[in-house]
Amino acid sequence: MTRPEVAVLVNAAAGRGRGARAVPAVVGALTAGGVRPRVLAAGTRADGERQAAVAVADGVAAVAALGGDGTAHAALQAVAGTGIPLALLPAGSGNDLATALGVPPDPVRAAAALTADLRAGRTRLLDAARTGGRWWATVLCCGFDSAVTDRAGRLRWPRGHHRYDVAILLELARLRPRAVTLTVDGAVRQQEVTLVAFGNTAWYGGGLRIAPAADPADGLLEVVVIGPVSRRELVRTRPRLAAGSHVDHPAVTVLRGREIGLAGAGLTTWADGEPISPLPVTTVCVPRAVTVLGTTCP
Repeated sequence: MTRPEVAVLVNAAAGRGRGARAVPAVVGALTAGGVRPRVLAAGTRADGERQAAVAVADGVAAVAALGGDGTAHAALQAVAGTGIPLALLPAGSGNDLATALGVPPDPVRAAAALTADLRAGRTRLLDAARTGGRWWATVLCCGFDSAVTDRAGRLRWPRGHHRYDVAILLELARLRPRAVTLTVDGAVRQQEVTLVAFGNTAWYGGGLRIAPAADPADGLLEVVVIGPVSRRELVRTRPRLAAGSHVDHPAVTVLRGREIGLAGAGLTTWADGEPISPLPVTTVCVPRAVTVLGTTCP
């Protein structure tokens, strides 16, 4: 019997080298589970997307993303809408999609869960969102948080999560509400916002529940709008993101929809921790666009 081939897209830099260090053990776990691993070592996001697309065209049984949300985002571009399953092997500094899907947090255990699902023919269908030409699976953000993500990506020091702490302080100094036009399933709202987030899943930013009621299998996105707030109030409220209780704040509005337009001057969007597009953008939730493996532990 032919052993199924699984492409393993590796981000060697993920988790300050955790992705690279995990490769031998992950390959061993996949091999022990009856899989032929095809390791794809990508130097850039574009290279990773290209290699994953080639693997999908070759008919691999699945594409596994060994890294964080950025690696999963790259793999998603290749598998969304194809029926080829996506699996997550968490090894990044932020593993929000893996958290949302209940993937084992250790990449070797996650590899074992992948092979168990593959042997059993067990899969799960999830929604994904599409903004312009990009697929994404967790949260798209615009406003203060996208500015923080952009600033953190340009910082060379410090490393890890502390970069975001520094970026937050730098962007707080520039905080001001921004005028946007938000269209949710045809209903138009014009308002000033501190940030807007569209959630397919609840988590972003390494464990913050920005869209706590988001369900990646209901065909809708949760739209969280934070209106004008002071610097002091934003700092006081931000810890509530970990529990998702910020949605009870009077400055927060929660909407739901399948097709969402967002327009505003001088703003850009990020999703899955990756740059997506400057405004204006239109985002559509595509039901059951992604097949996933390994979301249950054997």
